[in-house]
Amino acid sequence: MNTVKTDFRTVLHADGPDPARVEALQLYGRLVGSWEAEITAHGADGSGHEASGEIHFGWVLQGRAIQDVWMIPRLAERNTAPAFPIAGHWYGTTLRIYDPTMEAWRIYWIDPATNVFRQQIGRAKGADIVQEGTTDTGAHTRWSFTRITPDSFHWLGEGKPPGATDWRLVTEVRAKRRQS
Repeated sequence: MNTVKTDFRTVLHADGPDPARVEALQLYGRLVGSWEAEITAHGADGSGHEASGEIHFGWVLQGRAIQDVWMIPRLAERNTAPAFPIAGHWYGTTLRIYDPTMEAWRIYWIDPATNVFRQQIGRAKGADIVQEGTTDTGAHTRWSFTRITPDSFHWLGEGKPPGATDWRLVTEVRAKRRQS
């Protein structure tokens, strides 16, 4: 009998993208790795608050999806950092799954630390990645990865309440790849 190690970590994580979908998976695949993040939360009153965090992306589900973990503050500062105004302390995960039937990504953000749950659709828009969705209250969300290089990206979290015509920048993240 052939025995294969089948603990949770082993069956969740993958070494790389599914060979049948390599090209399509590179939209987010280029983000796989660990990142240092500087976050700015923007209040509706024009105030701004800054904090540090970290982000980790990895291949999961036999390389058919990418999962990430976003943390504010960094894990090492989790128990000592003061509460982060507006955005709160994040400790959430995103599951990003490419759907070849729609040639787009299904995005599921889950953050039990702030009790925020979002579903979005992600696509390339020029050199950027733009994810859009609608909350339970009917507000629109748009999360964008911009200025993407092998070692950095700028992420924008925008919202638009029901009936509003303009998007409002709520959170932005400036990320730099962690050097090993």
